[in-house]
Amino acid sequence: MFDYSRNMELKDATLALAALGQATRLSVFRLLVEAGPGGRMAGDIAEALSLPGATLSFHLKELVAAGLIQGEQRGRFICYRADFARMTDLIGFLTRNCCGGEAGACLPSPDVATCAPGQGSQCG
Repeated sequence: MFDYSRNMELKDATLALAALGQATRLSVFRLLVEAGPGGRMAGDIAEALSLPGATLSFHLKELVAAGLIQGEQRGRFICYRADFARMTDLIGFLTRNCCGGEAGACLPSPDVATCAPGQGSQCG
């Protein structure tokens, strides 16, 4: 299996984390992750997050520069989507050698990761 975490270097991780370290960009990125591989049109993103076009454009440019999203021209409009391989690279970089290489000892189980506060018995 290909180890994505080996692709990302410290400078790449720093750039990606800096881009996500701003609330609007983090919101845009999360919206695109939720949208899946189909992505969302720029106008839909602006509407969903109540952002003026110029503000959104600035934040999209930063996320593209960090390699976290990609834009695809569709006629006069641009569809943006999260770069899931890059996201996986970043997660791999952050968790590389977790707990001395015993990642199972410190990473949350899938059941814990999907539990939201207040779900009670659904989260066993």
